[in-house]
Amino acid sequence: MRIAVTYEDGNIFQHFGHTEEFKVYEVEDGKVVSSEIFGSNGSGHGALAGLLNDRGIDVLICGGIGGGAQAALSERGIELCAGAEGNADEAVEAYLRGELVNTGANCNHHGEGHSCGEHSCGDHEDHGCHGGCSSKPPFEGKNVGKTCRTHYRGTFNDGTQFDSSYDRGEPLEFVCGAGQMIQGFDAAVADMEVGQIVDVHLMPSEAYGEADPAAVFTVELSRLPGAEELAVGQQVYLQNQYGQPFPVKVAAKDDKTITFDANHEMAGKELNFRIELVEVR
Repeated sequence: MRIAVTYEDGNIFQHFGHTEEFKVYEVEDGKVVSSEIFGSNGSGHGALAGLLNDRGIDVLICGGIGGGAQAALSERGIELCAGAEGNADEAVEAYLRGELVNTGANCNHHGEGHSCGEHSCGDHEDHGCHGGCSSKPPFEGKNVGKTCRTHYRGTFNDGTQFDSSYDRGEPLEFVCGAGQMIQGFDAAVADMEVGQIVDVHLMPSEAYGEADPAAVFTVELSRLPGAEELAVGQQVYLQNQYGQPFPVKVAAKDDKTITFDANHEMAGKELNFRIELVEVR
């Protein structure tokens, strides 16, 4: 396992998109056997996930990180532990003891310096990254800690399908209990047998949580060049004061202001999954 930490003078650098160095730890049998420091080469937040992927990183420990960067890491299968601070070496040891908790995308969506750039938010094939980052999960099962590959179909209560790994032709792979999936999906897989198919109904608390009214905010159009071209319902990325992106949807717009909703689009929704366990290793 290779763990990367945003790094500055022995401590965890707090702004992922602006980090100039990473410290990488080689871990074998739960112990650090070596470490090295390498530079980000001036890469922006969009390229950093690719840089870590190219170096074979399995886990990233960092301070602040935006939703867009979190999604980029997830797409590359890199586990995230955000919200960490203090000594980098101590944070890695805490992670290996299962004591480091992921706070998720934790940038201030309401800070100064928003900028607007049109971008599709993409598919919903990653139903997670909201968990405890290898802290002890709130459930037990024989598959916890193992790499699981599942096919699934996700539907709303009215039967409308919102996602399907069957349609993509590729099972979803994750470590059960590592916080890479929404809790209800993760827990459902914990005791499944290979080849078994289960149907689960998840309340918002087991999925993406309830919508947060504080995540809906209004900005003057004059502060966002290009925002006058956006349409209600469009998904875009904004940037906070640290240059870190996070996805939002245009909720409302008039001649002077535009309102964005930074809640996950699945927030507040009950979800249904048919899950088939394909492989455990």
